[in-house]
Amino acid sequence: MRFSRRSFVLGAGAVVTGAAFAPAAARAAGGTTGTPPWLAESVLYQLYPQSFADGDGSGVGDLCGIVAHLDHLEWLGVDAIWVNPVFPSPLTDAGYDIADYTGVHPRYGDEQDVVLLVEEARRRGMRVLFDLVAGHTSDQHPWFLGSLRDDTDHRYIWASPEQLPEDGSLPEDFVASPGPRAGAFRKNYYDTQPAINYGYARMDPAEPWRQAVDADGPRRNRDEIFQVMDHWLRLGIAGFRCDLAATLVKDDPGWVETGRLWGDLRARVARRHPDAVLISEWGDPETSVPAGFDADFYLPVNGPGDGAPWKSLWHENPYFGAAGTGSPKVFIDAWTEATERIGRGRIMLPTANHDSANRLNDGVRTPQELPAAFAFLLTWPIVPALYYGEEIGMRMVDGLPEVEGSAGRQRNRTPMQWDGGPNAGFSTAPAEQLYLPIDPDPQRPTVAGQRDDPGSLLNLVRRLLALRKRYPELGTRADVRVLADGYPLTYLRGDRFLVTTNPRREPAAAAVPDARLAGARIVEDGGARVDGDEVVVPGFGYGVFDLAG
Repeated sequence: MRFSRRSFVLGAGAVVTGAAFAPAAARAAGGTTGTPPWLAESVLYQLYPQSFADGDGSGVGDLCGIVAHLDHLEWLGVDAIWVNPVFPSPLTDAGYDIADYTGVHPRYGDEQDVVLLVEEARRRGMRVLFDLVAGHTSDQHPWFLGSLRDDTDHRYIWASPEQLPEDGSLPEDFVASPGPRAGAFRKNYYDTQPAINYGYARMDPAEPWRQAVDADGPRRNRDEIFQVMDHWLRLGIAGFRCDLAATLVKDDPGWVETGRLWGDLRARVARRHPDAVLISEWGDPETSVPAGFDADFYLPVNGPGDGAPWKSLWHENPYFGAAGTGSPKVFIDAWTEATERIGRGRIMLPTANHDSANRLNDGVRTPQELPAAFAFLLTWPIVPALYYGEEIGMRMVDGLPEVEGSAGRQRNRTPMQWDGGPNAGFSTAPAEQLYLPIDPDPQRPTVAGQRDDPGSLLNLVRRLLALRKRYPELGTRADVRVLADGYPLTYLRGDRFLVTTNPRREPAAAAVPDARLAGARIVEDGGARVDGDEVVVPGFGYGVFDLAG
């Protein structure tokens, strides 16, 4: 797997235990309390704005394009939308190099378009979340340009000439100043992304440029980032997905100071905007939620086994693979341990994203395998995170040109496939002007092509989301009891709904020691059937049964 250069490693993570779990009362462990209740039962939908819908014919997606397609998301059953960065940027990292935290890049629209998006989403019962990239800016940000002219400015991590090695070399992750300030600055990832100074948890005489977390520069930066958050929250944004949240304080064993930083920001947000949420890109809910976040993702990197819970499901000898050689136990054990510590409803699970999490339809896994994956994703007690196009089975497309620092990640960023018209309905611009080429497969799936087909993946996802909303037993607050953790994965939700899913090509069966099985009513039929005291599931099949009849 090609990891994003934006990835980071947290370490060994938690030791996982157990294969079944019936949660106790929801609680926070040591961190912030009072998580807004709306998050626990939400379904998050990630929009890559460049690629979702082009409203002005420029070839690049924009805010008006998103507004024009909110009806699709309402029809699908989405509750919250996460929009990747739309801020002014020189686009050396597709907008994660921000030149103005409180502006809007003209290619996406303006602030009034943000307000319109929030209002139109709210009218449809949805919330809008933005990205918060708190760890670095662009080297074109006024903060950085100001620091280049002022040796006393500590907004970024600078090493003066006398602090640098005498042989003229630069420490790891440092970039020579472009002038007029002498010395070098510390970067995050690309050379165009200077790291904001939140201080170091430990001092080191060998690195005299280090400042403590309570120095003037780090304290000023915490205040400024809160002002950025407050700006967007006052415009109606419902919260933030916080980019690379574990990396703000440097050399921080156990993330003690990082946790204090986020706990302080979370408390400030809660006082002024009690309904807002903070979701971390951390990959280790057992660490990040007690630090002050309302939720965290399982990701292909970080946390238990360096991303093992996510990878064991979707990527490395995955459970959701036709060969049938994987196991869901790695995920279940990690989820169990984390949930026991942090309370339920705060662990998020994506199938894919804009970064290093490949699409389900990845060139190995075929479209016929996807329904079984969604039967699990949308009935397990996590907050599901859908990446745009996953609901129709859009595929990962290799061999595309790199654009805006994509570094291989462009294969997950192709334009949304709305219909069978030119550019798949994404844009009226000439094909050569598109942000990225449309998937060239003439059989590519589209929203229009699947919407009127009851047997389509799109309609399955919609029905599962409707079931989740209709029955609390299928949400995050109800118990889960695993009856079989092989093929098929079989579990009981809220002591009422039996879910079974078989992602391998061969059929499978599982014993269900429950007298109610004989009278069970199937509510989502993917070929599974009851045979005595067993459920029998065909290859790539699934089923959701109501044991209450």
